[in-house]
Amino acid sequence: MKKIGFLIASLVITLSVNAQNDSKAKALLDEVYNKVKSYDNIFIDFKYALDNNAEDIHQETRGDVTLQKEKYLFNYMGATKMFDGEKTYTLIPENEEVVIESEVDDEGDVITPSKMLTFYQKGFNYKMDILQNVKGRKIQYVELTPIDSNSEIKQILLGIDAHTKHIYNLIQTGKNGTKTTITVNSFKTNQPLSKSLFIFDEAKYEDEGYYIIRN
Repeated sequence: MKKIGFLIASLVITLSVNAQNDSKAKALLDEVYNKVKSYDNIFIDFKYALDNNAEDIHQETRGDVTLQKEKYLFNYMGATKMFDGEKTYTLIPENEEVVIESEVDDEGDVITPSKMLTFYQKGFNYKMDILQNVKGRKIQYVELTPIDSNSEIKQILLGIDAHTKHIYNLIQTGKNGTKTTITVNSFKTNQPLSKSLFIFDEAKYEDEGYYIIRN
């Protein structure tokens, strides 16, 4: 959950001023950021693929995340993670358990959905990459490289739709040769959300026999 949290977090991104960085890349990323910040909420349905040719690994799955300011509801691989602004709730139906945690500010390289609009402000250099025609859409890629030489990430390529200024995909390459690709299947904004969407009903899960773990 934490790894995919970092990746989905990277879907909505821009970077602050850095003398080593490409001014055109900064202008594009700032435009993406400002557009995203103007929305009341965002829903992203995505495809996640992990490949490591050396280990003969190929995995594909799908997930989705709903974001409203710092709150989020994140569904991935049969589990649900929700942040209500104060606490994080991880629901695992297969184990019939819920893990409740206070928000942790320092999670190392892990970027949670609630930080997806701010993590980029430090830690990366960036520059414009290729412009590709993907199924009739012009996708402009921006290359991000970690400033920290000890990072497990070698490179991130962020694909941005040149027309909508929405994220199309993200390709992360690790130093161990693992490539992770997230492709946005659906990007919806300002959807009608239930007032209880980010409210955890503890009594409901206790009645259903879930084990509640508090960390």
